[in-house]
Amino acid sequence: MQFSAAHKHEFTAHNHRGEKRTFYVLLLTLVTMVVEIVAGTVYGSMALLADGWHMGTHAAAFCITLFAYRYAKKNADNDRFSFGTGKVSVLGGYTSAIALGIVALVMFGESIHRLFNPQAIQFNEAIFVAIIGLTVNVASMFLLQDHHHDHSHDHSHSHSHGEHHHDHNLRAAYLHVLADTLTSLLAIVALLFGKFYGWHWLDALMGMVGALVIGKWTLSLMKQTSPVLLDENIDQQYRQQVVEALAPFATVKDLHIWKISGHHYSAAITIESHSDKSLAEYKQLLAKFDKICHLTLEVHPTALCKT
Repeated sequence: MQFSAAHKHEFTAHNHRGEKRTFYVLLLTLVTMVVEIVAGTVYGSMALLADGWHMGTHAAAFCITLFAYRYAKKNADNDRFSFGTGKVSVLGGYTSAIALGIVALVMFGESIHRLFNPQAIQFNEAIFVAIIGLTVNVASMFLLQDHHHDHSHDHSHSHSHGEHHHDHNLRAAYLHVLADTLTSLLAIVALLFGKFYGWHWLDALMGMVGALVIGKWTLSLMKQTSPVLLDENIDQQYRQQVVEALAPFATVKDLHIWKISGHHYSAAITIESHSDKSLAEYKQLLAKFDKICHLTLEVHPTALCKT
């Protein structure tokens, strides 16, 4: 059954440039991954091998990022989604965070194994390949960096939000590249110290340090995305401001304000009115709360609520 709506329920901010740059980074990552895995195996460097497999998992994460972008764009007008596909980007970011966490665990475990079971390392060759990996990672960071900090996306609704527009999908891709850059840098440091000072154990130790840092980034990204996926209410202070704005004219009986995309909020409010204000006037009263992009307001007269 089709319903005519006064406005579209689509709150998706599609970052076309971010999608295109992510594809380029994916290609760079795939090539470097193959080179580092082969070189790490041949030259016996755990840091280099870990970096290669690490990049492999990031390549998979970039595929998730691209899929999320294209799925959201394809289904932007699909009425099966109550508030559009705004959460697809958030889900992509959360899924990538899980992949990032798995990488950290595998890296940490393998590094501990290599710490107690060291292998011979061909330092010159390994350092050369690690530098190539670092160069590719830095280039990838620059490809994504402008868009990671760029919040001027196109929106289906023109609203002024009192916060930055976070593309969690792109942020996840950026963190994967940042993690690659870190592990490449740590690999180079470990190999240099191993070559000149004989500190072979540093190769494994750097792998452990990198895993811990990546784990921290994973938790940060999950903390940002999981509340959106779980429809967590907006902060108590903002809800209290809504209650206080309505207080002179009505009593709030039910109030929910939650994210329906990475940066759009929906509100469902039930009030008991003790004034002669109309529904339209109450909505106008709430218009100053510009974080709310979609408002469902239910007004009951005081007498009706008491029966």
